[in-house]
Amino acid sequence: MTTAQLDDLVNLLRSRPAPETPEIGQARARFEKLADFLGGAPDAKCEKVNADGVPAEWVKAPGCDPRRAVLYLHGGGYAIGSINTHRRLAYDISAASGTALLVIDYRLAPEHPYPAAVEDAAAAWRWLLQQGFAANRLAIAGDSAGGGLTIASLVNLRDRKLGLPACAVAISPWVDLEGVGTSMTARAAQDPMVRKDGLVWMAGMYLGGKDAKTPLAAPLHADLKGLPPILVQAGTAEILLDDATRIGERLNAAGVDVRLSIWPNMPHVFPIFAPVLSEGRDGCLEIGAFIRSRTT
Repeated sequence: MTTAQLDDLVNLLRSRPAPETPEIGQARARFEKLADFLGGAPDAKCEKVNADGVPAEWVKAPGCDPRRAVLYLHGGGYAIGSINTHRRLAYDISAASGTALLVIDYRLAPEHPYPAAVEDAAAAWRWLLQQGFAANRLAIAGDSAGGGLTIASLVNLRDRKLGLPACAVAISPWVDLEGVGTSMTARAAQDPMVRKDGLVWMAGMYLGGKDAKTPLAAPLHADLKGLPPILVQAGTAEILLDDATRIGERLNAAGVDVRLSIWPNMPHVFPIFAPVLSEGRDGCLEIGAFIRSRTT
């Protein structure tokens, strides 16, 4: 790591604080600017597809193995984010894993509250199987809300007997919609990206009046037995650190082969910053190696 890279990134993130009274259209527009900051992936092969009714896009780095794929679930509190905001991260993970990523635009709250995102992820999973992919050559991955959705999707697929992937990756996963983790306050001063009041706002939109402990909305409260190997990756400079550590502990207690990877001083979903942060690139390499080792 160069300290200058991290300092520059943190200063940039702090220079764009969220408004005191958020509005969903404004929040979505602000997040879309992330794609402009991160830049594109000029040698990526991108192809829009309809995954059983779910808008999706294949993102493939050169040399991908056509027999393997990753279903990618983007972050954004279930209310913002898109294929566009996460195309570069998908490319970097594709390059690191040698695997094509199917990034989906699952339906967002508040227009489409829980369980819309879970249903769309399951539909995209079924579509991948219909394309001829073997489940043991597939992975599911996601960041932030998409990391929570990744674990919720595994539980949903298991319970519906739709098959399970060879592995999964949850980057800075949001798994506790009540926001009671100690890091919510203990790491607040260090986190340049996420605020508790913003999470509470998005949780309310996503839950749509349902209990915050609903297992497929907040998988911290789900039965986690029988899930495939999972990499949980997070940084110490984020308020969702305790979400990562607690879900790691509960996965381990459930007998799941879980790898909890905590990176010092890293912000929320640090691999997304691979274009400007060396640890972001290294985080993508860790994800890629994990996926490659379990899907080949």
